Amino acid sequence: MYDASSTKSVYRFVKSLNRDKLLWVMLLPGLIWYAVFLYAPMYGLVIAFKDFSPFKGILASKWVGLRWFNQFYNSQFFWQLIRNTLLLNIYNLIFGFPLPIVLAVMVTEVRNKYYKKITQTITYLPYFISQVIAVGILVNLFNMSGVVNQAVRFFGGEPINFMARPEWFRTLYVGSGIWQYTGWNSIIFIAALTGVDPELYEAAVVDGASKIKQIVHISIPTILPTIIIMLILNLGRILSVGYEKIIIMYNPMTYETADVINSYVYRRGIASGEFSFGTAVGLFQSVVNCIFIFIANYTSRKISDISLW
Repeated sequence: MYDASSTKSVYRFVKSLNRDKLLWVMLLPGLIWYAVFLYAPMYGLVIAFKDFSPFKGILASKWVGLRWFNQFYNSQFFWQLIRNTLLLNIYNLIFGFPLPIVLAVMVTEVRNKYYKKITQTITYLPYFISQVIAVGILVNLFNMSGVVNQAVRFFGGEPINFMARPEWFRTLYVGSGIWQYTGWNSIIFIAALTGVDPELYEAAVVDGASKIKQIVHISIPTILPTIIIMLILNLGRILSVGYEKIIIMYNPMTYETADVINSYVYRRGIASGEFSFGTAVGLFQSVVNCIFIFIANYTSRKISDISLW
């Protein structure tokens, strides 16, 4: 049966493709990169259900079903890894998520453009420091002979081996993350604040609103959709913590609080060569993250009518 609507849709698409061909050409390298490095490797997820051997290949390896998922779930480390990963992300959300918003509001309120540029540059710089150097700075500050312990000795206290104490790991990890990413994460909120109509502030000044009231009643409500979208995206990574910094920071004495799913996958999947097990754990992590982002998006759409889709 002839479908006129489908034919019209195809015609519109071809017409827009011809009209915007230069834009599509500019977009092509990005599409190819995503296809080659993100979508094509997804075929390898099948090894999560196989006893994969590099010598046999993916197709010839034995099918084992959910063996690796069950092994991970029944592992003595399962709940410890879940707890550590969730706590690090929750602390990052509680302490790290609001600060870029605060910084963005403060920066946009600065009227001296030179001071504003200096402030932005200083707050952005830590983002461009490699994780190795950032952790090196952390170690030099908090090891037994570091600046912090020298200050502790100066005031008559007992030095603390911060880097080897499990109870200090989360504080150091989250605190250093705030230092590294607050400035960079504020960029999107600064961009959103530049879209606020200046006439709203002028009207508020005429009505006698203080600067705090202007921020509370104009700035924050205007960028609220951006805040909610960023919060949803962060909740979508609730079970993911970058393993690079963890691996550089932790040691066997801090595994109790420092070991997260990604670092466990690195040790078991890559360092120990258990590729099927590592893939299974990574797939489990991705599915849980996907569920979280759907729940967060649904909840946001019901409460505030703001959502990703």
